[in-house]
Amino acid sequence: MRLTVVILTKNEARHIERCIASVADIAQHVLVVDCGSTDGTVALAQAKGAEVLTNPWLNYATQMNWAIDHVPPETDWIMRLDADEFVTAPLATQIAQHLPNLESTVNGVYVARRMNFMGQPIRWGGVFPVHLLRLFRRGKGRCENRWMDEHILVEGETANFSGEIIDDNRNSLTWWTEKHNAYAGREVVDLLNLKYHFMPHETMADLRGRQQAGLKRWFKEHIYAQLPGGLRAFAYFLHRYVLRFGFLDGRAGTAFHVLQGFWYRYLVDTKLYEVELYMRENAVDAVTAIRDVLNIDLETSGDAVPKAAC
Repeated sequence: MRLTVVILTKNEARHIERCIASVADIAQHVLVVDCGSTDGTVALAQAKGAEVLTNPWLNYATQMNWAIDHVPPETDWIMRLDADEFVTAPLATQIAQHLPNLESTVNGVYVARRMNFMGQPIRWGGVFPVHLLRLFRRGKGRCENRWMDEHILVEGETANFSGEIIDDNRNSLTWWTEKHNAYAGREVVDLLNLKYHFMPHETMADLRGRQQAGLKRWFKEHIYAQLPGGLRAFAYFLHRYVLRFGFLDGRAGTAFHVLQGFWYRYLVDTKLYEVELYMRENAVDAVTAIRDVLNIDLETSGDAVPKAAC
């Protein structure tokens, strides 16, 4: 079995060595796809033994699918890993011991992901661990064609490993809020597309399935998206912070739940309102309003609103 780990980067010098080191004992190949780093990321990745390719940024989905198309042909399995994440030792052991022995009908593997915020683990709020499909056979998986919250879709059966990936970004809070401001615009694109259908809609939402990510996506698209803007953000925050005991996460946890569970969700709703107001006042379609208000040109490039990597 040959495992290739794919990592997308831009200016990840703070994280890239830790990320690659965490898979050094299980990956036969590490492929880093960079889109213009200026902080030494490329040199650090190469020094750790990674192959580095460059490709212009459009959005996360297109970049990941480009990377999937450029893994070595002898690759059997691909693992998606963000630069600010690392694989824990128990998960590395599970991958080494169990991945080669999976039935041939199993084409994807779900793993658990936890998050640290400002250096502290987030344990409450019902958010983590989240189970995500991060391992898939070459030729059997692709990234959803979305602008935000992209997941890997696979053909065939899936399995579950209990080991964990840790998301531990060490950048500043200013960086975090700027990133999520960009995320909010991208999520508005997907929400508007649910309503106006101006581009193909690809989703892993599945009410009948047992996988957490599919159920959450179904709820988000069919229930949450239909609730009144603003009010739904406040209700979601109360659910996380009060009903799911988010307040037990301490000072850093409170900052996380307020910022990610309320501020970010309210920002998405406000940007959505702003775009639809512009549509009504100027009698333009959604694609034009997205370009004029959010500075995202869906007909050319998404470079104006980057994801964390680029």
